[in-house]
Amino acid sequence: MRPFRLAYDPRMDKTHAMRVLDAKKIAYTAKVYDDSGEFHPGTEAAALIGADAATVYKTLVVLREGDARAKPMLVMVPVAAEVELKTLAASIGAKKLRMAKQREAEDLTAMQVGGISALGLKRPARFDVLLDESAHTLDRIHISAGQRGVDLEMAVSDLAAATGAVWVRATDD
Repeated sequence: MRPFRLAYDPRMDKTHAMRVLDAKKIAYTAKVYDDSGEFHPGTEAAALIGADAATVYKTLVVLREGDARAKPMLVMVPVAAEVELKTLAASIGAKKLRMAKQREAEDLTAMQVGGISALGLKRPARFDVLLDESAHTLDRIHISAGQRGVDLEMAVSDLAAATGAVWVRATDD
């Protein structure tokens, strides 16, 4: 077992995602790249944190069409990629999927678009968490800390374990 360590600026307020990782004793590095709360496209956020865009993942809210009782999905994909709904549907055995509208995503997660994080959920059991199989090629991954302008870096295996993510094919890249 790896020794527990974290790295973050002590002047930074911890997000719910950081508290979740602390409670699970998962090592991470947190970085504030914009404290104004402005939205940054994923590739821009990658540049601001000095990371290769291939290691930075965004979290998108996807809904199943025609099944109001189905859990919404949080799908983590590389920032330079798009969720391919037909590919994802085939991967999970769903008939039809759609992207949540911004307001739906924010209402469901209680987070702003640009800061949505599977680790930041107050009620994670209400969601299915999916991680694109492209992350298998990485040792470390960057995701949102549940707040715009704050990044978390951690081991991919730790992210998958902490979120209970299911590996899926969500992109055609």
